[in-house]
Amino acid sequence: MATSHKRETARRTPRVALLAGSLAALATTAVVSTGVLTSSDPAADLAAIDRTPAVSGGSSGSIGDKAPREIPVISRSANRSADAVATQLDRLMADDNVARAVKNADTQRWITSALNLWTRPDKAAKQVGELAAGDKVLLTGRRYAGRAEIVVKGASRWVSDGYFTSEKPAVLGGACTNGTTVPSGVAEGIKKIHEAVCAAFPEVTTYGTFRGASISGDHETGHAVDIMTSGARGWQIAEFVRKNYAAFGVSYIIFSQKIWSVERSSEGWRGMPNRGSTTANHYDHVHVSVY
Repeated sequence: MATSHKRETARRTPRVALLAGSLAALATTAVVSTGVLTSSDPAADLAAIDRTPAVSGGSSGSIGDKAPREIPVISRSANRSADAVATQLDRLMADDNVARAVKNADTQRWITSALNLWTRPDKAAKQVGELAAGDKVLLTGRRYAGRAEIVVKGASRWVSDGYFTSEKPAVLGGACTNGTTVPSGVAEGIKKIHEAVCAAFPEVTTYGTFRGASISGDHETGHAVDIMTSGARGWQIAEFVRKNYAAFGVSYIIFSQKIWSVERSSEGWRGMPNRGSTTANHYDHVHVSVY
């Protein structure tokens, strides 16, 4: 700001007062500076940011109709910490967090389908193995982008989420003795279903798999089987397959105009629309599709 050259006649401030004022200002500056540099624990500041809801909708800096959120002042050291853990994925994959998750994992489940093992939950992941349907796994409880973290031989691994069950698959035994077979080109799950159902229910002698190229869907690709049965025996077979769905890799089952699927297993058997005939409504056979 330009300095005025006009002589002013204001009364001079005593030198002692000026000195006291300068010392007070200096002390205030020191206190403010100290407060900025040591205002809070950096980790606490970062945690406060993490707990703040992400902005979605509305104008910039607002959350719906709510007032703009307050961002806490972070110290210089906290800024350096924020750079080191800039994203949720970085925090998730930090060595200490991974080690803690592996150590604390205590939830055991069985998987319902064959799953690939990945080193990470993102696009940088490398496939390092595969799990078979029915394998037992240990979950850490951490999830990211449609994948869930499990522990394999003491190491963190990631698999597709949504294929876990708390029901232990039954041990299947016996051999098919009635001479029935299924084509060699069907899925492995269909072969397992035929062998197990044949051993447990040898009176069933008709299994339908391929229907020709004109029929689209799971039958065309060898991922479905029709077990020709009805009534109470049909329900026994349908329940037998459902209880062992993880071992077979079952996707869904249809019988007596009802459907059960892995994705909606919590709903149990659900009703289906009338398709017009006994066969179309699956009253004379149990249909099973596998992944």
